Amino acid sequence: MAEMNTGNDQGRNHGGHRSKKLSTRVDMTPMVDLGFLLITFFMLTTTMAKPKVLNLIMPADGAGVPVGESKALTLLVGENNVISWYDGQGDDPLHPPVIHQSSFSPANGIGEVIRAKQKKVAAAFGDPDDLVILIKATKGSSYRNMVDALDEMKINRVARYALVDITEQEVNMLDALHP
Repeated sequence: MAEMNTGNDQGRNHGGHRSKKLSTRVDMTPMVDLGFLLITFFMLTTTMAKPKVLNLIMPADGAGVPVGESKALTLLVGENNVISWYDGQGDDPLHPPVIHQSSFSPANGIGEVIRAKQKKVAAAFGDPDDLVILIKATKGSSYRNMVDALDEMKINRVARYALVDITEQEVNMLDALHP
C-alpha cells in the first residue's frame, strides 16, 4: 500500500540525530484494480439492459374491414390508471353503449374482461381469435397506460386489435361518467 523509507543509520556519521527527508510513495495498484472492476461492471450492466420493444404492426391505409358488433370490444384508455370499456363498437346512436370501468390490476382488471369476451366469442363463433378489440386513448391518458393496454393484448393472446381515434360521442359519455 503506502511505503515509507526510513533511514536506519541513526546519525552515526555525523555524531548526532539529524532529520532526514523521508520519501513517501503510494502504491496505486489497488486503485487501478478498483477502476477496472468498475469499468467492467458498468460495461456489463449496460449491455445486459437492452431496451424492451413492443412490436406494433400497423395495417395498410385503405378501407377498414367491417367487424360484427358481437365480435368487438372497445377499450377507452383514460387518465388516473382507469380504463373504460363497452361491448361492440358503439356506432348506433339510437342504442348507446353501456360503459363500464376497470383498471389494469391483475385481479378483476381489464384482463378478466378480455378473457370473458374471448369465451363469449368462442362460444358464439367457435374461435376466440374472432375477437376484435378497439383501443382508444383519451386526451388525459398516459403513455404508460397505453403500453399497459397493449401488454394486455399480448398477455391474453388477442390476435386482432386496433388503435383507433376516440369519437366525440365517447368523450361525452366519459364526461357524463365523471361530472
